[in-house]
Amino acid sequence: MSQNPTTAVSHSSRSTTEPELRSHTQALIIQVQNLEKTYTTARGALTLFRGMNLEVQTGEMVAIVGQSGAGKSTLLHILGALDAPTAGTVLCASTNVAQLSSREAAAFRNREIGYVWQFHYLLPEFTAQENVAMPLMARGVSKREAHTVASKWLKEVGLEDRGEHRPGELSGGEQQRVALARALVNNPRLLLADEPTGDLDEITAGLVFDLITRLHATHGLTSILVTHNLELAARCTRALRLEGGKFTAL
Repeated sequence: MSQNPTTAVSHSSRSTTEPELRSHTQALIIQVQNLEKTYTTARGALTLFRGMNLEVQTGEMVAIVGQSGAGKSTLLHILGALDAPTAGTVLCASTNVAQLSSREAAAFRNREIGYVWQFHYLLPEFTAQENVAMPLMARGVSKREAHTVASKWLKEVGLEDRGEHRPGELSGGEQQRVALARALVNNPRLLLADEPTGDLDEITAGLVFDLITRLHATHGLTSILVTHNLELAARCTRALRLEGGKFTAL
């Protein structure tokens, strides 16, 4: 595993404009500068990040580890335009996600982001094929074409014979593979995975991680995985620990 914290994480607090960030290198797919995220709570302001910097190059598989509450999931939500930063610049797939409207953010996620959660969040009343086809149909693809593509993706994750099964008829590992097919059916550039193996037994977790690694390589993805599993993190291109709103290389 490559350990290059100088390239991956910049601790400079120098203000940098968006054009300067874009010209830094065409190989970067994620550039985070001076990120701040503060929540208002009943006990006052809670700041998770202040001055956070991160760079991820196209094609990398980056693992992020850290204690619960460190802000790992919040960071993924910001990168995936599910949450907005309090301050800072967040360029993701050449888009400043911090400036997107709700509609623009939804279109960005559908176009550029594949998201896998710890829990699969499949719709129980629909078949595996229908669940995978939904992002395509939301994009305006016809039902027939969406189901054809969904079927191909189910084959890609080894579930070509399970397309007509509903989630309750599938094992935990199978459900997560359906969720992975759903995340990638729109051919996104970036895969964000939040504890994708955290709800699985050790053997199944290893198999799902193997699948993610294979799909990452064969489909030219850039992947960021939040995990508590240090063994799996060590198999990524880089592994970073998030603590106190800052990154250090493992």
